[in-house]
Amino acid sequence: MEICPPLSRSIAGRVAIVTGAASGMGRATAVLFASEGAKVAVTDLDQASCDAVVAEIRASGGTANAYALDVSIHDAIKTVVANVASDFGGIDILVNNAGISAFCPLDADDEYDAIWDRALAILLTAHQRTVRAALPWLRKSDAARIVNIASTEGLGATPGDTPYVAAKTGVTGLTRGMAVDLGKEGITVNCICPGPIRTGMTNNVPEDDKMLYAKRRTALRRYAWPEEVAHMTLSLVLPAASFITGAVIPVDGGLMARNA
Repeated sequence: MEICPPLSRSIAGRVAIVTGAASGMGRATAVLFASEGAKVAVTDLDQASCDAVVAEIRASGGTANAYALDVSIHDAIKTVVANVASDFGGIDILVNNAGISAFCPLDADDEYDAIWDRALAILLTAHQRTVRAALPWLRKSDAARIVNIASTEGLGATPGDTPYVAAKTGVTGLTRGMAVDLGKEGITVNCICPGPIRTGMTNNVPEDDKMLYAKRRTALRRYAWPEEVAHMTLSLVLPAASFITGAVIPVDGGLMARNA
């Protein structure tokens, strides 16, 4: 009988790009990856915010560089990805985390189309552009991993949120399509759908409202910390996570499992 080759649970020395890494789930992911020994490219809109996360990582003995990146700009993606590969000597892991809120009622005639276009550009189109830009280096890795961050809004819907729902649903489909296209090369592509998480997008929600929502909607009766999502992301990028691809995984405290 054939024996399974050794399966590593370490990302030490791996090069990881995390978009939207200046705050929230992206920051938690970048910090966690660095603590596990990865070389992390911290990317986000604001250079100073990226620098702050890199300073935090380096103060703890980790390795990271900061790159300002607007993922709605195609040429910017190509430039930053190439710079990361040059600076670190390759790319092994890509986490497409950058995002925005895009709540807009269908009858908001003056702004709906603009919000729709921006939502799809940042939440969906940027994912495929970043993956395609990174592919030449991912193909050289012996354990290439891609994780796309969607949302439980890609599995269900909240009223008044159609641009966001459409974009996030697109991410789940894009993930499956990429998994099929890249599977023959051993590159895995998976998707995480966070539920209610304590991030910048939910900071303005009063604490009492958070608790009421969580108790009504989630099995665990609480909001999650960004680090709880980051640990699932870490699980998917391990070299040992070599036979899971095309998966869409809710990290939602049981929100999608609960009927009422």
